[in-house]
Parts: sequence; C-alpha cells; structure tokens
Amino acid sequence: MSIDITALRGHFPALGHGLAFFDGPGGTQTPQAVADAITATMTAPLSIRGSVSVAERNGERAVTEFRAAYADLLGVPAEGVVHGRSATQLTYDFSRHLAKSWRPGDEIVVSRLDHDSNVRPWLQQAARAGVTVRWIDVDGETAELDLDSYERALSHRTRLVAVTAASNVLGTVPPVRRIADRAHAVGALVYVDGVHFAAHRLVDVAELGADLFVCSPYKFLGPHCGVLAAAPELLETLRPDKLIPSPDTVPERFEFGTLPYEMLAGATAAIDFLAGVDPGAGSTRRERLAHSLASVHAHETALRGRVEEGLRGLGDAVTLHSRAADRTPTLLMSLAGRDAREAQVHLAARDVLAPAGSFYAHEAFAALKLEAPALRVGLAPYNTVDEVDRLIAGLAEF
Repeated sequence: MSIDITALRGHFPALGHGLAFFDGPGGTQTPQAVADAITATMTAPLSIRGSVSVAERNGERAVTEFRAAYADLLGVPAEGVVHGRSATQLTYDFSRHLAKSWRPGDEIVVSRLDHDSNVRPWLQQAARAGVTVRWIDVDGETAELDLDSYERALSHRTRLVAVTAASNVLGTVPPVRRIADRAHAVGALVYVDGVHFAAHRLVDVAELGADLFVCSPYKFLGPHCGVLAAAPELLETLRPDKLIPSPDTVPERFEFGTLPYEMLAGATAAIDFLAGVDPGAGSTRRERLAHSLASVHAHETALRGRVEEGLRGLGDAVTLHSRAADRTPTLLMSLAGRDAREAQVHLAARDVLAPAGSFYAHEAFAALKLEAPALRVGLAPYNTVDEVDRLIAGLAEF
C-alpha cells in the first residue's frame, strides 16, 4: 500500500501556491474534481428534485448519489444518511429531536475530550429538560479518556452518551466500541462525533457501536456541509418539528428546505476521489475506500513520526500534549515562554500554515490545564516530507 504523492498533489490547485498546509483538522484543501462536480451541477439544467424533467432528474440524482456515497464511506444504509449544513447544526438539531423524550431524573453523559459542538448542545437541552449531566474526564498524563470516571457516570437513568471518535486537538482516539457497549448495557443511545476520525480512518458505524454518527466532508477534501448516519429504524422513531407539506419519509424528514444539490455533488465527488487515492483491487467503492484510507493512514502516520522526531530535537522549547497510545496525525503543542500566535505568524511568513488557538475544545483545554492559544499541527493526505522539514526548520528558527 502506497500513495503516489506527486500525482495526488497534482489534483489540488491550492497546492500550486507553495503553501505547506498543516491546518487539515480545520478543513482540507479541495481537489479539482470536487470543484468540477459543483460547477457541473450548478450549470446543468437544475430544479427541485423530481422525475418529470431533466432538471428535476439532475436534482434527484445529486441526492441519490450523495446518499449512496456516504453509505459506502460510513457502512450504513443509504436511507440512514442525513445531510446538514454542518456537524454542529446536525448535533443541535438531533439534540432537540432526542430531548423531546427526556424527563427530569434522566441523565446524559458527555466527554471533556470533545469539541464543544458535541458538548454544548447536549448541556443546553439537558438544562431545558431538567436532565442531569455526568462527565467522562480526561487523564492529564495520557491525554486519554478516564474510563473509570465513565463507569461512575453511567447508571440505569442514562439516556444518552455523547463522545468523540477522535479529538480534534489532541488526536486521541478513545475506545468508542467499549464505551458504546457499556452505554447500550444500560439502555442509552450513543452519539459519536466522527468529524476528526472520518478524515483519517475508515468508518464502520455499526462496528463502532454508534447509534448516531456525524462527520463533515470538508475535513476530508469535500465542500462545507455535514452528514449524519444512523440506522433508518432509529430515525423512524424520532419526530422533528417540520412543515406539514414537507416529506415525512426517512431521511428526508430531517432535512429542512431545498437541499443544496451542488454541495451534495461535491461531497460525492470527494468520496470518489478518496476511493481512487490507492484503490487496490477493490471491486466496490467501499473496498476501494478501505484500501485507499489504509494507505492514507500509513502515509500520515509516517509523517507524524517525522514531526515528533523533529520536535524532540527542539528539546524543552516545545511541550507536546498529544500523548495517547492511539491517535490521529494531529499534534498540539505549547512553546516555552512564547505565544503560539507569534509562532503561527512566523511560520505563515515562511508559507507554512499551522494555526494557534483552542479550536473549540473548551473542555479539553480546561481539563488538561492548557493555556490558549496552543499550536496545532494536523496532517492531511497531500502533506510531504519536505513540508514537514520546512515546519520543523521554521519552529527551530522561531
């Protein structure tokens, strides 16, 4: 398994500007095929989806192909794929849908490792419903979830457990299946934020044990939108507030207003592009995705090792906070006696983009007693050894 990195990079117009992008966790660069799919959809005959005219059929095809593509990516039925404006919007929507059945005395469990989009919506709905919130803590030494605190948080009153599949700042990959199995044993649903995870690993929603799983195509080469995946049978049990004339079938029940067909086409093109990075001999798109993402994982892990080696060479000037045994190629660091924003500016002047901030990981920063801003380096499939060396040289100079 290997990636032809030169050929891969040739598909990304933005990479021709000489910038080294280490901001993948905030959103990746876009291959030409995704832009072409968006343009082709917008400039072809297009109207509200249907079956009478070519314009209606083009809209219908964009929706159908989008659901099929994300069914292949996530290992779910196409009828379980819901489009949204963003993962945050989808989580807010589904927090309202699920909270309709919550009652005082119920409990939910959230994690201090998570992006705030998988914390705040649940806390706000819990407050409205009079529901108790329990927490999964983070181990300050390992940057991993404290599963003992999770056991203490669970009870027969737990209705929902919300947890990330991978931290967007630390890269920590918690044992989601173990967490899900314990939640299911007490009758709770499991909502998994897979936004960062889906950018680096092949997702199997059922294997993870997630009842609802959310991700964002713009984190893995697609346009800005969100996707939620769940078993259609579960979606059938949820009744959102909706317009009377709008569809009540699943998954359309949860998609409000006319869908952005051009964004759906671009999101589909991103999956086809990913499947072609290193497809192997796969006969199905799911098989090609599995092979390609395994190669992406190997490539990114090797680059992560090179970054870590370079950081070790800087000695006590850098404190690396990403320490979990299982983690993505995302590294959070503090710089002794220096403001990370100054490092960001210094690197940007050398065409190396690595952002500074807290990245919406409000609870994680508090739990680990980290001072914001910190510097985050996130790798993507198109990064190279030369870019890593430029990053390390720029940090050494700083």
